[in-house]
Amino acid sequence: MAVSKTNAMRMLDSKKVSYTTLNYESNDGKIDGVSVAKKINKAPEFVYKTLVSISQSKAIYVFVIPVEKELDLKLAAKAAGEKKVELLPVKDLLASTGYVRGGCSPIGMKKQYPTFIEESVNYIEEIIVSGGKIGIQLQLNAKDLIQTTRSKIAKISK
Repeated sequence: MAVSKTNAMRMLDSKKVSYTTLNYESNDGKIDGVSVAKKINKAPEFVYKTLVSISQSKAIYVFVIPVEKELDLKLAAKAAGEKKVELLPVKDLLASTGYVRGGCSPIGMKKQYPTFIEESVNYIEEIIVSGGKIGIQLQLNAKDLIQTTRSKIAKISK
């Protein structure tokens, strides 16, 4: 079955970045990162989730962390150079990023927001992130992801 390209795939294609598409069934409603890692048969330490936050000054930041971890809002704010950040309300996600909850990719958002990836990315070669749609994950070289999203590496999870 041919999958229509998502913004994330189109961006990677335009930058000549190679990736593998991993599809999973989402009709059981289990779209959290750990469930997705099981469905695509990959170790959770290679599967990262994308969290979008907003600061008091209304600046948007993107944080990419392993699915088993939790975003540390204090560390995230420090990495972003803000006093405080909180998760963007789900109702604002589509308008801000072009993606929905469970299908939010750090690649190909409506705008290039400052993006931070958990420092554990330094210890893996391949990373798996959302493909920009529920049911699709993308596996690519971690350095390619960092470059494509112009990410900074920081300690942002607990």
